[in-house]
Amino acid sequence: MRSQVKVSWSDASTYLIDLEEVQPMPHEQARLWLDEQFTALECDPIRLSGKVLTADKVLLVAQAAGPRYFSETQHKEWATTFARAASAALAKPVVSVDLATMAIGY
Repeated sequence: MRSQVKVSWSDASTYLIDLEEVQPMPHEQARLWLDEQFTALECDPIRLSGKVLTADKVLLVAQAAGPRYFSETQHKEWATTFARAASAALAKPVVSVDLATMAIGY
């Protein structure tokens, strides 16, 4: 079964992170990493209630990091960790993060 995370802002700005040869991240560790990044990148909840769903964290962390974190060589480790965390936290081997529409697909 293939395992990958695709993050896109547009057709011209799409990044595919292959997780086939990468060690899976434990679910709780993934949630903690996303929580840390959500805070470090100063993300704001998108829901009026203030509740932040795991899918929201994945979207907002990717959005706050921007294409630079997915395209530049010096951020490759961060991008791979993001992909591992997104896949583990959402419990899906294939995840599509579409920032143009703020939607996640599986």
